[in-house]
Amino acid sequence: MTSQLFAVCFDAREPLRLARFWSGVLGWELVDDSRDGVGLLPSDDTGFRLRFLPSQERKLGQNRMHFDLTSTSLEDQQQTVTRALELGGQHIDVGQLPEEGHVVLADPEGNEFCVIEPGNNFLADCGFVGALACDGSQEVGYFWSKALGWPLVWDQDQETAIRSPHGGPKITWGGPPLDPRTGKSRVQFDLASPADGERQAEVDRLLSLGATLLDTGQGHGDGERVALADPDGNEFLLAAAR
Repeated sequence: MTSQLFAVCFDAREPLRLARFWSGVLGWELVDDSRDGVGLLPSDDTGFRLRFLPSQERKLGQNRMHFDLTSTSLEDQQQTVTRALELGGQHIDVGQLPEEGHVVLADPEGNEFCVIEPGNNFLADCGFVGALACDGSQEVGYFWSKALGWPLVWDQDQETAIRSPHGGPKITWGGPPLDPRTGKSRVQFDLASPADGERQAEVDRLLSLGATLLDTGQGHGDGERVALADPDGNEFLLAAAR
């Protein structure tokens, strides 16, 4: 058995405000979080929740991962954009070309996301949350495929993508060159061990796949979670089975 992707976590200066934004965009339910943050439970086949955890650090540079939201029509795309703007989002320029059909937005704390145009073949069989698009190497795509037990659904020109056997969003990595890191990742994975009492064995397995332990000053974690990084240096947490 392998780790489960329990949540995608956002560091947030105002967790409740950010959670309400994403709840309004996605239509997901707000729930309390065990770490003094706020969570969102999916209302579709996404398979993982979102968590918004308090942090006083400001966002520096572009995130290494962002959501791609799908559209069924141009009208549907515009409705998603309009809803996001009304909830506090904003248009941003990350170098997209005028002829490109997707719309690039940011949430109230500057986290980027895209509203994809209708007819996108790569995301045709995905739901509203079509993909979690990441800046990352081919190696890290292979790592996460093995770490989560999700098969590769794309592996071409150093670009990779994986997807849960149960469906839901794809997780994609665009290949080199990678953008420079700008401090700790504000968006990261939160994993759950496959079973109670097996966390150390899972840590050892992840290390054998290419992960590294991080020194957080608290024995590689907070007592409940182990802090690690993937082969590209992206931080993630491993907790006991949920």
